[in-house]
Amino acid sequence: MYAYIDGKLTFKNPAYVVVEAGGIGYHINISLNTYSALGDAERCKIYTWLHVKEDAHTLYGFADEGERRLFLHLISVSGIGPNTGRMILSSITPVEIQTAIIKADLPLIQRIKGLGAKTAQRLVLELQDKLKKEGADSLISMPLHNTVKDEALSALVMLGFAKQTAEKTIDQILKVSEGTLSVEQLIKHALKTL
Repeated sequence: MYAYIDGKLTFKNPAYVVVEAGGIGYHINISLNTYSALGDAERCKIYTWLHVKEDAHTLYGFADEGERRLFLHLISVSGIGPNTGRMILSSITPVEIQTAIIKADLPLIQRIKGLGAKTAQRLVLELQDKLKKEGADSLISMPLHNTVKDEALSALVMLGFAKQTAEKTIDQILKVSEGTLSVEQLIKHALKTL
């Protein structure tokens, strides 16, 4: 529902922040990773995810889009809820988590508080292929000024195509067209080829 909240950081502690935007103070639960990334900023942009339950609506916030994407992958695994996902992101960095899952580093995953052997195995089993498919740099923040190639690649990955395959296809199309295609045209050509 909310992609991000950009505003004045009025309160910050390791568990949550309050961001004032448009005269409204949003209570947003964060990980230690996000807490560290915020530093001493007076203004911030927090990428959010809204968890709706019968008795509560809870906002979770992230320093960047990559951390939010990883959080959503984590909570898609059976037995891992938003609070456990936040605990995982607070224990080690998102890049370390992604690497541990891709390399099936079960001892590292099991050192995270609240994760036992079965949950660690389930994490690897359910997420290893997804994270490999997205590529190692999927947690890096999206550039502010995306090129036509970047936007087309992002769209194809969101549609479920492997990043490396989609990138090769886009590069071949751009060579032939000499870079004169719009994002929509590039995606259409890529879809015909893939």
